[in-house]
Amino acid sequence: MFGKRTSFGGNTQATPPVPRPVAETPPPRAEVPRAAPAARPDAAPSTPVRPAREEVLDIHATESAARDKNYFQTKSSIFNALIDSIDLSQLAAMDQVSAREEIRDIVAEIIALKNFVMSIAEQEDLLEDICNDVLGYGPLEPLLARDDIADIMVNGSQRCYIEVGGKVKLTNVRFRDDAHLMNVCQRIVSQVGRRVDESSPICDARLPDGSRVNVIAPPLSIDGPALTIRKFKKDKLTLAQLVKFASISPEGAEVLRILGRIRANILISGGTGSGKTTLLNCLTGFIEKDERVITCEDSAELQLQQPHVVRLETRPPNLEGEGEITMRELVRNCLRMRPERIIVGEVRGPEAFDLLQAMNTGHDGSMGTLHANSPREALSRLESMITMGGFALPSRTIREMIVSSIDVIVQAARLRDGSRRITHISEVLGMEGDVIVTQDIVLYDIMGEDAAGNLIGRHRSTGITKPNFTEKARYFNEEAALVEALERANVEFRDI
Repeated sequence: MFGKRTSFGGNTQATPPVPRPVAETPPPRAEVPRAAPAARPDAAPSTPVRPAREEVLDIHATESAARDKNYFQTKSSIFNALIDSIDLSQLAAMDQVSAREEIRDIVAEIIALKNFVMSIAEQEDLLEDICNDVLGYGPLEPLLARDDIADIMVNGSQRCYIEVGGKVKLTNVRFRDDAHLMNVCQRIVSQVGRRVDESSPICDARLPDGSRVNVIAPPLSIDGPALTIRKFKKDKLTLAQLVKFASISPEGAEVLRILGRIRANILISGGTGSGKTTLLNCLTGFIEKDERVITCEDSAELQLQQPHVVRLETRPPNLEGEGEITMRELVRNCLRMRPERIIVGEVRGPEAFDLLQAMNTGHDGSMGTLHANSPREALSRLESMITMGGFALPSRTIREMIVSSIDVIVQAARLRDGSRRITHISEVLGMEGDVIVTQDIVLYDIMGEDAAGNLIGRHRSTGITKPNFTEKARYFNEEAALVEALERANVEFRDI
């Protein structure tokens, strides 16, 4: 009745028509050039002949559109019959496997009763689609099941892009219409007690696995709802895996391990999609099991493995504009919860002041991330956020607070070939006049690129083997390991 759908998964297309045999033409004879006939003034302009390839493409596009329409009509008919014949309250009480089996049985009966003619493969595809619509996230389910996808970007009901290996690609995933896409968005955000509609068209949410979700709906999004999902891998990345992916050298990873172990106050800086949250997750892996850790986030994404973790999340205002809980209120409240470490998912406002105060009052080992393109810019942005929060403090006072609070800045970057690298490990030394002094401990140098266009680089020590946080390392019996790692990362030392 209809061809294989294009809503999910594979790149199956309509079978192209068999080309007709073309008669062989003899080679052209050499002819004497003739003068072109004069154009008649009353002659009508000649109509250009369309190439046969364009006609074939148009036929294919028309056939594909017809099959899609036919498929969605059949699916809607079966879906409506399913909703009329199933008890949703009983379905909600079942586990996922039992509910899927129940839906598949009912759909198979509906197909038999309505005498729909389709192959076994088409019927299996239809069954899977309807199960995903009822129990999951519809056409997004196959994409969410893939662990190699970093981002899913849905631009209206007819266009869906994914990021794989640092490159953005168009998929053949389609929604029936904008209403279908909005239903999926509502299902996602309702799981965390939020909503998205015309009165509240912007929403941040998360999936059960911690993946970050952003929805912006019409009228703000002109061409239909826009859904963006930053996927988290099922297998949590570790520093060892970052070394395997060349995001950091083994010596640099050892320095990061020591920084997490010795309770250094760390600020992770980087651009969008540079891997800040992933790196923060890796660093938290070195927190001792008996430490009480409190996380503050806009949408809970961090996945700490320690047993003693309290997770806090902000709350947007309700319809009346009341009930909002900001990040600053969370950070101030967690100071009363006897934390040993405070971790802020992303510093983007006046909560920077409260985080610095916490770092400076006994909560060593606190961490946070912010958007910046270099360690120096991260310090400037931190100062700007405190100033924008309405704190009437002199610049020098704010900078002194930054210097006394932050020990190390770790810079992450996404390079032009799509790879993610840790480009700086820099420590904050102090003040010279009104200027904050920093020094780089580990740097990433770009050496060139290979034939495939991938950048070639190396991590190296700057030659400093005893940074300022060596005292903390000695206190935690990590000084020897720190010095050894920095000496091994020193290119000149290694060459000798």
